[in-house]
Amino acid sequence: MNKVVFITGATRGIGKQIAITFAENGYDIALNYRTQNEELEKVKQEIEKNKVTCFCVQGDISNFEDCERMSKEIIEFYGKIDVLVNNAGITKDTLLMRMKKEDFESVIDVNLVGTFNVTKHVIPYMMKARAGRIINISSVVGVAGNAGQTNYSASKAGIIGFTKSLAKEVASRGILVNAVAPGFIETQMTEVLKEEIKEEIAKSIPLRRMGKAEDVANVVKFLASEESSYITGQVLHVDGGMLM
Repeated sequence: MNKVVFITGATRGIGKQIAITFAENGYDIALNYRTQNEELEKVKQEIEKNKVTCFCVQGDISNFEDCERMSKEIIEFYGKIDVLVNNAGITKDTLLMRMKKEDFESVIDVNLVGTFNVTKHVIPYMMKARAGRIINISSVVGVAGNAGQTNYSASKAGIIGFTKSLAKEVASRGILVNAVAPGFIETQMTEVLKEEIKEEIAKSIPLRRMGKAEDVANVVKFLASEESSYITGQVLHVDGGMLM
């Protein structure tokens, strides 16, 4: 019987690659999306090429009741959730002087409160099974900060604190909780940057290149595997040495 991984925000970028990587390794996928679009169908088809099941669940992770419903739907469909990847996130970057209250609150609501909402409703099933892996996607910005991203940095730093605290709470039940902190990763979000900006970014990274979504997905896959069975409460940086 295949293991089941529940991934939030998995229709594009890092989340999409995480879903595909798990599918390639024989996991059945529960794929969360917020709005129906062409990308969703493409990702579903790409996942199913690997002869695994892809169950799509619609929901806004910042909505507590949506997360409760999604968890129940996945359990009804698969009977279990072995791995949870809290990936969904948004940005609303601007300097604090210009930041609107709603810009701060919406980023916290999706990135941090959303991580709480989803985990809150998945954890009882893992506790009952006395097994599970939770992998939260943070960011190097949550560790080092970044001008123009007080809201995003606060949300991603919060995820690190959440990860460490939860890891201590559930370790005795065989549940491992870790975070991954990506640096600059090539996605649709970075495609819009001018070439000279990308070159400047690359110069600030010891490995002299931006990362790929696969670099993050492979670390997430490792944290879900038996090879990581003695790792919990950690933050793994996937940043080319940027914050060493």
